[in-house]
Amino acid sequence: MAETSIRLRPATTDDVGLLRRMLTEPDFLGPDWSGFSDAGRLERRLATEGLLADDGGMLVVEVDGVAVGQVSWHAVSHGGPATVWNIGVALAPEARGRGTGTRAQAMIAEYLFAHTTAPRVEAGARADNVAECRALEKAGFTREGTLRSAQFKDGAWRDVAVFSRIRDD
Repeated sequence: MAETSIRLRPATTDDVGLLRRMLTEPDFLGPDWSGFSDAGRLERRLATEGLLADDGGMLVVEVDGVAVGQVSWHAVSHGGPATVWNIGVALAPEARGRGTGTRAQAMIAEYLFAHTTAPRVEAGARADNVAECRALEKAGFTREGTLRSAQFKDGAWRDVAVFSRIRDD
């Protein structure tokens, strides 16, 4: 059996259909869907900044040459002089359960440590999303705690588990 090739790459106009699904199809992200939003912003951001900006960005997750989702990051500050990154991943339903999300999250953390001075990369997951919490731990993230009632999703306030990797991990 051949090894699966996973890579991250900048988005192109060919990826817009897949990326729009995350904003327009409730079943695409399941309970993590945040409601309808401006799907046209993808094309606008792709045309103006390539979905890559100083304060964050998005890369396509590709498996064996096929786009299956995205990883994204945005800058956050915890009151100090350093900017840290908060990351997220979204994969098409058919791409889940194969370790792709785990590897993509590890890869984006490694990318951010290699190309920015941030001392920390963090991620949040719904505390009841056992698979995502496990994926973050497998990607080298340490669970730091739980933010109670921190995220409004699917009609209710949800707890969020907080994970991090620091540069020295």
